[in-house]
Amino acid sequence: MVRVCVDVAINRRAVTYVMRMSSFLDKWLWHHEYWLPPGITWKDMEDSDHDRYPRPRDLFISIPYAFVFIAVRYLFERLIALPLSKQMGVKEKPRRKASPKPTLEKVYTSQSTCPKENELLALSKQCDLSVQELKVWFRHRRNQDRPSISQKFCEASWRFAFYLLAFVAGLCVLLDKPWFWDQKECWKGYPQQVLLPSQYWYYMIELAFYWSLLFRVSWDVKRKDFKEQIIHHIATIFLIGFSYCANYIRVGTLVMLVHDASDYIMECAKMLNYAGWRRSCDVLFAVFAVVFLITRLIIFPNVVIYTTFYHSMEIFQPFFGYYFFNILLMVLQLLHIFWAYLILRMVAKFIFLGKIDKDERSDDEESDGTEEEEEDERMETKSASSNHNGVLNNMTNGMKGKSNERNKLPKAR
Repeated sequence: MVRVCVDVAINRRAVTYVMRMSSFLDKWLWHHEYWLPPGITWKDMEDSDHDRYPRPRDLFISIPYAFVFIAVRYLFERLIALPLSKQMGVKEKPRRKASPKPTLEKVYTSQSTCPKENELLALSKQCDLSVQELKVWFRHRRNQDRPSISQKFCEASWRFAFYLLAFVAGLCVLLDKPWFWDQKECWKGYPQQVLLPSQYWYYMIELAFYWSLLFRVSWDVKRKDFKEQIIHHIATIFLIGFSYCANYIRVGTLVMLVHDASDYIMECAKMLNYAGWRRSCDVLFAVFAVVFLITRLIIFPNVVIYTTFYHSMEIFQPFFGYYFFNILLMVLQLLHIFWAYLILRMVAKFIFLGKIDKDERSDDEESDGTEEEEEDERMETKSASSNHNGVLNNMTNGMKGKSNERNKLPKAR
């Protein structure tokens, strides 16, 4: 009986806590003044038997879908992408393994993967190794933790598959819509625009995918634009979520389609690069550069941002959601400019060198250390040569010593 009373009390507290959190969210986070134009409340957008409107609570369903994406990705990479990498001729570069040294391993895992000079001097005294030997060990140890080419290929394959399917799905959703051809239609009847099932699933799938990328960011391949990718994922999630809650659905679908238009080309070019198909990779990169610059630097600012800044003002007065939405769009545009700069650097190398030296946009990872390893081999060869010369010198000095001893012996009469 006592246990039942305790359970009832706990349940009441839980219900009270949930109700308080719901009240807090309704008052501060979901307040209609933040999300909707002046004079419009959530009551004006209540669902009916035939019409459905977006609700902030709908976004929570994207979280479990994100974990579904992670599981599907796991199966895709092992059952499809990995065999495909072998068929396309992906080859791993040979890497030297660091010799087992518990003291250095502890420093590597708990303190620093790339110790500074003063730390190397202290370790040198502790482990009875030279600073150069320590640098070589830590370099080889870092090489072991770098993702393999097959892993990079699998990741690019997964993104290629999703972006391609998402772009095709986006075209199917938007081609027959009037706002795809005339952006002023994005604001006709706003914000009381009915949510179509195709728009709902397009949003939830895109949002779940970017949640999955953010959840896996610690395990994915670290690239040169790692911080920019984090900012991009967070800005994209906020942009998709906010546009859904404020019923910027029509503009949001245009934003997602513009982004998916070039991403699948880039991922396919990466796959060809990892497989060693250099000419095909160069051709596809040229196509990607043209599509990226047109969609991100021309269409996105002149069509999407323009309609949110100016066409929307013909329908309603500015409010918090208007400014917040446009700020997120501008953050994305700044990232587009940054990536366009890296792409143009690659284009310049392609023009003057006749080939793409490396992926300036997102594949500039720490090198495998081939040049440094060649230097190590030269040092080892030099060391072995010096040891060999030392042995020869010792043998020569020994022979000279014996010869001198023989000279010191009295000559036979």
